[in-house]
Amino acid sequence: MDIDALGLPTAMQTLLKDQLHNLKAEIDEILETIGHNDCCILNDFEEMNTLFRTLHSTAASYYLRAYLAPYTDHYEALAATVQHLSEHRHGALIAIKRRDEIHSYVHSGIPINALLSYALLEAIFYPGNPLHDGGVLIDKNMIISAGNIFPSAEHYNGEENLGTRHRAAIGLSEKADCLVLVVSEETGRISFAIQGRLYPVQPSGMF
Repeated sequence: MDIDALGLPTAMQTLLKDQLHNLKAEIDEILETIGHNDCCILNDFEEMNTLFRTLHSTAASYYLRAYLAPYTDHYEALAATVQHLSEHRHGALIAIKRRDEIHSYVHSGIPINALLSYALLEAIFYPGNPLHDGGVLIDKNMIISAGNIFPSAEHYNGEENLGTRHRAAIGLSEKADCLVLVVSEETGRISFAIQGRLYPVQPSGMF
C-alpha cells in the first residue's frame, strides 16, 4: 500500500479541519496583536505547538489503523497492548510484516509462533523478561519471534535525540515493507515507523 494514496473519511476530514481552524485562529490572533502586545508571546507559540502536536497525533492515529487493517485482524490487541505499556512506561518494539518478506533484516530472535494476543505481548515486554529489550515480529495474526535485533536507522536526520528502540523502528522500516510500533520506556510515548519515517500517535485515538 502506498502510504501517500490513502484518503481520509469525511468524519476525520471534519475533525482535522476543526483542529486546523483552531490553529489558524491562534495564528491570526498573534498576527493581529504582535505589534501591540507588550507581553512575551512564547506562551502563544507553546499553545500553537500543542495544537499542532494534537493535530499531528490525531491524523497519525487514524493512519496507523488504516495501514495495519489489511495485514492483521488483531489491531485491537496491538492497540490495547501499546496503550497499557505506555501507561506503565514499559518499552516495546513491535514489527508487523506487510507485503514483502522481512526475515533477512531480523536477527537473533527466539521463535514464538503463537497467536497474537494482548496477554502474550504484555508478558514479552514486561521488565525483567529476557526478551523485553528486543523486537517482536508479527506476521498477520501470529507472533513469529521475540527478542529480535532490528537494523538501526541509516538516514534519520531529525533534531530529536532518539533512543535505540526508535532508531531500530526507523531502520527496519527503511529496509523492509513493515510497520513498526514503538513505546518509549522514558516517556511512554507511542509512535510508529513506516517507510523510514516516525510518527507520534495519540493513545486516546487508537480505537
